[in-house]
Amino acid sequence: MKSSETLGASFLRAAEEDGLGVTFWTGLGRHRKVTYHEMVGRASRVAGRLISLGLKPGDRMGIVLPTGPDFYDAFFGAVFAGVVPCAMYPPVRLGRIDEWKNRTSLMMTEAEVQIVLTDRRLLPLVSVPGQSAGVLHGVQTVEWCLKSDPVDPRLQSPQSLAAVQFSSGSTGRPKPVALTHRNMVQNCQAIMSTFPGDVEVHSGVSWLPLYHDMGLIGCLLTAIMAKGPLTLINPERFIARPISWLEALTESKATISVAPNFAFGLCAERIEERQLAGLDLSSWSVALCGAEPVHPKTLTRFSERFASVGFRSTALTPVYGLAEATLGVTFAPLEQERRTIRVDPLSLEVEGRVQLAGDGLPLSSLGVPLPGTRIEIRNEHKEKVAPGQVGQVWVQGDGVMAGYLNQPDATAAVLQDGWLDTGDRGFIEGGELFLCGRAKDVIILRGRNHDPSVIEQGLDGVEGLRTGCWAAVSLPVEDGDSEALFLLVETRGGDEETIVSRCQEAVQEHSGLAVAGVLLLEPGTLPRTSSGKIRRSEARLRLLQGRLLPPKKMTALGIATEFAKGWLTRWLPRPKED
Repeated sequence: MKSSETLGASFLRAAEEDGLGVTFWTGLGRHRKVTYHEMVGRASRVAGRLISLGLKPGDRMGIVLPTGPDFYDAFFGAVFAGVVPCAMYPPVRLGRIDEWKNRTSLMMTEAEVQIVLTDRRLLPLVSVPGQSAGVLHGVQTVEWCLKSDPVDPRLQSPQSLAAVQFSSGSTGRPKPVALTHRNMVQNCQAIMSTFPGDVEVHSGVSWLPLYHDMGLIGCLLTAIMAKGPLTLINPERFIARPISWLEALTESKATISVAPNFAFGLCAERIEERQLAGLDLSSWSVALCGAEPVHPKTLTRFSERFASVGFRSTALTPVYGLAEATLGVTFAPLEQERRTIRVDPLSLEVEGRVQLAGDGLPLSSLGVPLPGTRIEIRNEHKEKVAPGQVGQVWVQGDGVMAGYLNQPDATAAVLQDGWLDTGDRGFIEGGELFLCGRAKDVIILRGRNHDPSVIEQGLDGVEGLRTGCWAAVSLPVEDGDSEALFLLVETRGGDEETIVSRCQEAVQEHSGLAVAGVLLLEPGTLPRTSSGKIRRSEARLRLLQGRLLPPKKMTALGIATEFAKGWLTRWLPRPKED
């Protein structure tokens, strides 16, 4: 594939392959397949509708859709029209519907979208932020767009804007990341170059949301550019029944699948021994783990749990990336045992240097930079530091964004001479990258810096907790002059005193830190990003302000009321402007 390729040209090339496409999996033996050729035809109709509305190349279009055929119709319809798709997460947590409306309206405004596409089911809800953001052509359905006549694709140049994806917002509000066709194509190419053997022999399975960069770029777009088949699962199906992911891998005999750390832990915890009989994971040779901190203990639990059904520990591959670099930055070597080191926490936190220790904290290697990518570790003065020294991770390469859309000050704060300040802390050891958490999330206790993600590793496997649903934060103590370590954890029920003591003992044993308090929360209480990451800083702030509350209990009447509000918003006339 040429570096001058674009998303549209890549899609058209994949459509030339007979029978290849995306299968939407809804259970064993139940699935719906759409070939790439069929997808091109449908996208051409969506493009026809957008062009008939007067949208020009470079105009932005919002997409608020769940994973499914409507999403890729909308995305590639925009690409074929020369319009820039901006994926936004749908209202999957109705208990947080007001928060979703506000954030979605803000994203629509910042991206300056001219139209928003959704489906009939979500139309009344999506219309509310659409109207408050003043979207020119309103909120429409993909179904309506498909009734248009098809048009020939308006292919753009590699340098033109291809998509806007919002940063995860784990330490603040999401920012609109502007990516060119060259950014996206070359990052997909770099990812594909790591796959063993001929890239076209591989196939994939994904339950990741298409509105998230790992699902959209790492799975759908990479599969299309590799001319390979892809099986998609509804994310809600996986969360409700984790074994569905492994069943789809078994049935499709796929070779590649990617997921965050929590997904591997969820499978190890919730899939029972009796359910293993029907699984065969021997074809799964590349199991990428990224999008959140990688915990060695979690990956070990997963590989040991599923070794009896053919899963090989060498398949597990930790990776690192971020939206501002399109997606991928570093990959651990594929088909090799992953590298884990143990470091002395005092040297790491007090002196900012790495000292290996046999009984120290375990950290997973995130590998080496992808082709066309460079990384450096820099100190607070933006000076490069030696291997083994802790600092900020900076990235330069083909995937680094053009900038934040219409936000020159925010762009200047993170981009310097083509180098991107990721906001992550880490170090190089043995030529490979290791992370120490987000700079803005650092917990300072008695003058020492602590990475909350390392502290939280101790909670992995604690009985009674929801997997991955926790946050380590520092809070003021009674004297007001110092702070202490507290844990915010969502539980699955059980004796509260027992859960509290388990958490305190687990963290003390893992990191040597005393836990001043444990706050037990209802499921869904901790604020999250669109990709499911816990927003620690916001959780801490909400707690201090007395706003860390569980989601509203949504009755059938409550849900109906929200939809009724949406329909009223959609059909009542907008107030006239002065």
